[in-house]
Amino acid sequence: MIEKKSLVGYGKDEYDPSIRDDVAQFLFEECQKRQPKRILEIGTYIGYSASIMLSASNQSHLTTIEKNEENFDIAKQNLAKFDGRITMIKGDALEVVKLLKEEKFDFIFIDGPKSQYPKYLPYLKNMLESGGVLMADNINFHGYVKVDGKVAHKHRTSVNRIREFLESVKSDADFTTQFYDMGDGVSFSIKR
Repeated sequence: MIEKKSLVGYGKDEYDPSIRDDVAQFLFEECQKRQPKRILEIGTYIGYSASIMLSASNQSHLTTIEKNEENFDIAKQNLAKFDGRITMIKGDALEVVKLLKEEKFDFIFIDGPKSQYPKYLPYLKNMLESGGVLMADNINFHGYVKVDGKVAHKHRTSVNRIREFLESVKSDADFTTQFYDMGDGVSFSIKR
């Protein structure tokens, strides 16, 4: 599996929003086991999770979306070795997903803006093949999602939207969903 520290741009931010080691291992193992042909990723950052998924599944083509121009340019360098197996799109994920809504994917990994998760869901559900996986990272949002009672104002919208997303995937009869307390929380939904 690829080493995060070997990537261009590693450590450029005080807070590293890349997936945590245990989530990276889980993502690698799931992609290796399932060998998805078409993967969609929301939130490229510097390309760490994209590298993991493409390394684990040799026949995959990955489409990844990143809004931040600096991160996009860094990811492009880190993902150059996967040229021909990757489509990188710079833009707002919700707008891009609306444009891609007719495409089909076997595996979708969400690690973008947390408050947008429930807005992506109707599109992603339709884009996901039967038997496909919808995996979302950071569903605990630094532990705030599990807190009973009032959440600080600056986190309230994100926390409420993540809760909305989690309730939607949990109650949707078209999904079988599990939640894992690894990293900052992961939801793993398989479309029936």
